[in-house]
Amino acid sequence: MEISLSGFSWEVKGFWPYVPIKEKSMETGQTLAGVTNWLPARVPGGVHADLFRAGLIEDPYLGKNSLHCEWVENRWWVYRTKFPRILDGCDLKQSCARLCFLGLDYEAEVFLNDVSCGTHKGMYDSFEIDITDLLQEDNKLVVVFKGVPQEMGQIGYTSRTSTQKSRFNYKWDFSTRLVNIGFWKDVVLSTVEDAAVYDLHIDTDFKNGEGQVFLSGKVRDERAQKESRLTVSVVLTGPFDKRSADVKALTEQKEGGKPPKPYAAEIVIPVTDGAFSAMVPVPDPAIWQPNGNGVPWLYQVRTALKEEGHVLWEKRCQTGIRSLHLAANEDAPADALPYTFVLNGKKTYIKGVNMTPLDHVYGNVQKERYRLMVTAMAQARVNLVRIWGGGLIEKEDFYDLCDENGILIWQEFIQSSSGIDNKPCQDPDFLSLLEKAVTAAVKEKRNHVSLAVYSGGNELMDEPDRPSGYENPNLSLIKEIVEREDGRRGFLPTSASGPREFVTKEKGVSHDVHGNWRYEGNPGHYELYGESDNLFHSEFGMDGAAEVKSLRRFLAEKDLHPTPMSGNAFWQHHGEWWGTYFRDCEMFGDIPKQQEYLETFVRCSQYMQAEGLRFILEADRRRTFRNSGTIIWQLNEPWPNSSCTNLVDYYGETKAAYYQTRHSYEGRHVSMDYRSLTMPAGSEMEFPLYVSNDDEAFGGRVTVRLRNLWGKVLDEKEMAAGVEGNRSTFVGNYRATIPEEPVFFICLTLWDGDRLLSENRYLFATKQETPFERFLMDKGEAELWQDQIKELPEGRMAVNVKLTNTGVRAILGARAVLKQTGWILLCSDNDVILFPGEEKELFCYLIPAPGLPFEEPKEREKKEDPEFFVEYL
Repeated sequence: MEISLSGFSWEVKGFWPYVPIKEKSMETGQTLAGVTNWLPARVPGGVHADLFRAGLIEDPYLGKNSLHCEWVENRWWVYRTKFPRILDGCDLKQSCARLCFLGLDYEAEVFLNDVSCGTHKGMYDSFEIDITDLLQEDNKLVVVFKGVPQEMGQIGYTSRTSTQKSRFNYKWDFSTRLVNIGFWKDVVLSTVEDAAVYDLHIDTDFKNGEGQVFLSGKVRDERAQKESRLTVSVVLTGPFDKRSADVKALTEQKEGGKPPKPYAAEIVIPVTDGAFSAMVPVPDPAIWQPNGNGVPWLYQVRTALKEEGHVLWEKRCQTGIRSLHLAANEDAPADALPYTFVLNGKKTYIKGVNMTPLDHVYGNVQKERYRLMVTAMAQARVNLVRIWGGGLIEKEDFYDLCDENGILIWQEFIQSSSGIDNKPCQDPDFLSLLEKAVTAAVKEKRNHVSLAVYSGGNELMDEPDRPSGYENPNLSLIKEIVEREDGRRGFLPTSASGPREFVTKEKGVSHDVHGNWRYEGNPGHYELYGESDNLFHSEFGMDGAAEVKSLRRFLAEKDLHPTPMSGNAFWQHHGEWWGTYFRDCEMFGDIPKQQEYLETFVRCSQYMQAEGLRFILEADRRRTFRNSGTIIWQLNEPWPNSSCTNLVDYYGETKAAYYQTRHSYEGRHVSMDYRSLTMPAGSEMEFPLYVSNDDEAFGGRVTVRLRNLWGKVLDEKEMAAGVEGNRSTFVGNYRATIPEEPVFFICLTLWDGDRLLSENRYLFATKQETPFERFLMDKGEAELWQDQIKELPEGRMAVNVKLTNTGVRAILGARAVLKQTGWILLCSDNDVILFPGEEKELFCYLIPAPGLPFEEPKEREKKEDPEFFVEYL
């Protein structure tokens, strides 16, 4: 039996350090007071959210309020609750009773009925206590959190790292300093069976048309009778399509022909010397496919420990049948690590994103927020997420959702670079903490079919620009643990894994690389990424301003205007590294620092973020499978930034770069190579055209139209495209004379017969300085039409929206914006280029916004319908 204590009444109280241990004054003998009274608390959760609900701190995400909250981490915090001895009809005293703390953050001492039961340090290994002999009729549980450890934020010395605490809490380029403390996972009270299975390990493979489910584990038998014959029964049933309704509504999947046949089988495994292992064959199985490749079919696994048919213990979980290994890239140097993901016998190009923690106070993150992130990934055609080493080993809910929705996981362990030195720490005490954390993480996550690969940490380097390798003692320790406790998945020493850390035009040295994270200027951006021969691009990004709608939620009215980061302390506090004002003025001309130009600034900033990101994605993908994939930095952010490299902001609003990612990651994608956004009028230019194709070969055609600002077609070409299967194909060169126009567009469409497969529009200019200033010289015109709202289950809604350019010139970044903040909006497309008279119809899907720790869920009247408006440049 397991009972979560999250439903009990909890309280929290703050103290100066060590006061809860001393309790009474040595001088006066009186009980020492706390720095707060006893306050209502939520478990799991965190101190900051409890203090906010009690009115003792202001919302730390507004303005510069986080600076006023740093006192919280310098206090000790005591949580308490009570529970009876008899729960759900079970007398805990009659069996072995245990308290299991699944996630303590960070150092805590536990007291039950005023008796110290032990201390624990670390976030990622659970802490279990036998409380059988301490139980009374009514029980008082007290947990003392001893402040937070001193750790480095983004800048510091990795070699001096001393904890396994999430480091982004201590200040990163996309976050503030707000160090979480408290229960970040549940507290569970359980009774322990005399005989049970532990260390259960489930993995799968797919060979020669047959599925294989591997099971192993250990058995504990503490009963007095030792002559019993124990067996393990495994019942496998399925397959099941467990994709969420949101994902099904927003994504297109290849269903793989006729529905799979139902399957059910049982196998009985003998227990020998306290252990068992077996392989369950599954003929003609339904295969787990990553997002975009098909349905991620799952099977239920019921594992039971039995004695002569009597069930002593059982557990139900899910798995998928798939094969996975890493293979060498095409034309790779002999010393390169393998980076090509081969899934179910097919090379799979990785279309990835990096995920940061969803919130500074991550104990308050509920399943609905994870569900939103997974839906956003699936909608953007992402097939892999890298869980970054400066963040978390995420909660089980997230891994379950990735299993169910076909998102592969690259799991990094909790280590990261620090700028001053980036060497993995080799201090014995730290390695002991690391060993416990890694072992716990592997055992907890290895049964997830979505888990694809591990790596030792983020940007670990023995020397500047030289990533650490397997020979590093720190990483060799992790490698040994992964091979011992998992054994089937790949392990990369770090990301990037070298031999160079950062992207470069130099040939032959860019295997798995990072960088860069800002627009490299025109033409430098296009020369760098167009010439790179990297094998894998596991982190890179572009910065762009947040949506106006989001800025209004955390900045004061007086601060809502275009500004350099150095020009406004509140913008700087929310993203000091990522100001784009000067970049955007270089491209679009002077943007007045006045409130009425805020929308203009945001549209300019987001257009450049999307343009810069698109070129990197397309340049890498054109080299499939010499390049094996891209992982964008970053999908999300843990607190609201005025500007950042994220695709989806803290409140769930999507940027233009999100939809550009969705375009660039489509299964069949037409693109064009170029080396500058500016070209002299009258010059003769040649543009190589490519089609990237995840599917089977086909014979199509590509049309090219050269259009001016007013939409007039100045040139038009069509060429046959014999597209190879599962790779990128060069289909020909488009030759053009650059027109005598301030700006012009090259528009590509890819056709299979009369079926439009892909469309791509590029903006260029003939002037080197402020090349796009024409878009600020006069205002375009657009309007939006909204169809009738369709109500769906669970508060979801759907509606078709039509954007129309009613002006005389082309407009950039035309997007449908939802007026209300109570829903998350995901569309079939958004942020589009429209020519005069052109229309674009969007399917808009609305998801109720999950509650945030410092914002109560928005109240929505039933009669209130979502209302849209249009923004553009």
